[in-house]
Amino acid sequence: MARDVPLKRCTAVTNTMKISITPATSSRLPDVDFDNLGFGQFYSDHMFSMIHENGQWQEQQIVPFAPLSMHPANAGLHYGQSVFEGLKAYRGSDEAIRVFRPDMNAKRLEQSCQRMCIPTIDPNDFITAIDALVARDAAWIPQQRGHALYIRPVVFSDEGHLAVRVSERFRCLIMTSPVRSLFDTATKPISLVAEQTFTRSAPGGVGFAKTAGNYGASLFPAKAGQDKGFQQVLWLDGVEHRYVEEVGAMNIFFRFDDAVVTPDLHGTILPGVTRDSVIALLKQAGHRVEERRISIDEVLQGAQNGKLREVFGAGTAAIIAPVGAISYQDRVQSIANGDAGDMTNWLYDQITGIQHGDVEDSFDWCRIVKPTPA
Repeated sequence: MARDVPLKRCTAVTNTMKISITPATSSRLPDVDFDNLGFGQFYSDHMFSMIHENGQWQEQQIVPFAPLSMHPANAGLHYGQSVFEGLKAYRGSDEAIRVFRPDMNAKRLEQSCQRMCIPTIDPNDFITAIDALVARDAAWIPQQRGHALYIRPVVFSDEGHLAVRVSERFRCLIMTSPVRSLFDTATKPISLVAEQTFTRSAPGGVGFAKTAGNYGASLFPAKAGQDKGFQQVLWLDGVEHRYVEEVGAMNIFFRFDDAVVTPDLHGTILPGVTRDSVIALLKQAGHRVEERRISIDEVLQGAQNGKLREVFGAGTAAIIAPVGAISYQDRVQSIANGDAGDMTNWLYDQITGIQHGDVEDSFDWCRIVKPTPA
């Protein structure tokens, strides 16, 4: 049964903007089975919205989550002027609500907007909007460790026209969704298939931007890999199809005998927030981390001679995901006997521990949000 909420329009005053708030008349929260969450299956009661026209962002508001009315010639649909982000809020063992590294998502969104000719959003306004939305729907944050309230900002052209040009009107939406963890250390390591034909990103392209087209273009090879029994695609570079770049939903790390190696950021790889967190944690613990080009041949040779001790992915949705096998040229190479490694497990525990308040947040990554009083 839905919970009645009185309809009362109010205004949240912040340091940089005023957010008009219209509460939902009833809540869908009682209908959610938190023991069986998917990923993006349920959406909380409210969403944030603002528009950009006449040179500025305006009409900042939190409203009940609902479908949108859209012009059929919306340029975001036709020409892909759209970017998005993904971050999470966690309910700690101390009941505190923590949003993990929203400042990095704000910075990356700014870079994505610049590349796609979309007006940028002030990072302070971005974080303020997330604070207000998470505070409003704090009851939707799951209790189970590893589960979270996924936060999805999206910015897109909201103008109806068929001319191939930069749009003049845009909309920003932020929605939230209680989600399970995609992977955890109890999960069997995933298998990857190295893509030899299709390309995710090329030099000079938009690989570093979190834009819709990157993901749409990845679906066909990802589906082909899944049909063969592999969970994710391991993307190789777009010039030689020789150097490892990233996984479909994650950045990738390789632990050799004396170093951890991850592909360097050179414009074709998404600068992951979890990637940055992993590098910082490893360096703090005294491990040597190399950001450089790494060929698929080096990876497979390391697996064969035993120098490659473990492989793992890192991303907001997955957190840390162990890799147990890589297929290349129709040959499957087992990684570390198909088991999750000690470093993989340690990183998962460190990051989830920080997110839930059980491990010291020495980098000051988490932003505490206080729920809106009922």
